[in-house]
Amino acid sequence: MAGSGTEKKTVVVTGASQGIGAAVVRAFLDRGYNVAATSRAVTRAGFEASPQLVLVDGNIGELATAEKVARAAMDAFGSIDDLVNNAGIFRAKPFTEYTTDDLRDFISTNLYGFVFITQLAVKQMLAQKRGGSVTSISASLADSPIAGIPGSVPMMTKGGINAITLSLANEYAKEKIRFNAVAPGVVDTPMHGGNTTARSPMGTFSAPKDIADAVLYLTEAGHVTGEVLHVDDGAHVGSW
Repeated sequence: MAGSGTEKKTVVVTGASQGIGAAVVRAFLDRGYNVAATSRAVTRAGFEASPQLVLVDGNIGELATAEKVARAAMDAFGSIDDLVNNAGIFRAKPFTEYTTDDLRDFISTNLYGFVFITQLAVKQMLAQKRGGSVTSISASLADSPIAGIPGSVPMMTKGGINAITLSLANEYAKEKIRFNAVAPGVVDTPMHGGNTTARSPMGTFSAPKDIADAVLYLTEAGHVTGEVLHVDDGAHVGSW
């Protein structure tokens, strides 16, 4: 458990308004954490602010939003112990059809959205001198492409999340700040527009709670760092 009173830990969750992000917020609240949740419209997502939950609207691809979220977490709870980088966008189309606007959007949300808030969270964890964790949402498609789901350009950014997770796990190991990622397959979320066709050896797909469970595990697994945990019904194991 996250503890109680002054011992309660604080987690920041990005992309928190629906799908995986909303499930992650609920999982941490149920586990006893303080949560600072952000997305472009999280205050209209059905959550109610409480002594354990602060809500911050904004584009996490902008430094000003990241600063606002970090400040809100510190003002409300006095610490940042864990971060979940869930914010991300995906559009499937042939490589030659991706536009400049597509590329700009992927870089802003998937990469800037990781870097800005993670830098601030790590600085605070270093100041607290008691370690912490950063868990990011990657994608099974980043290392296991599937015929019929063209996603080369967004997967370029998700593959970058995998790479930086390994690098930072090494860089901050001595400070006990852990970096991990969860790589989902097809998940039943609004991002997929209701298209939950099973694309896995198991012939099934995941629910947001399945991904949230994996995030919670990695956040609390004190000896796990540099891990990319696939929650994809076996899609990463090869052809089927």
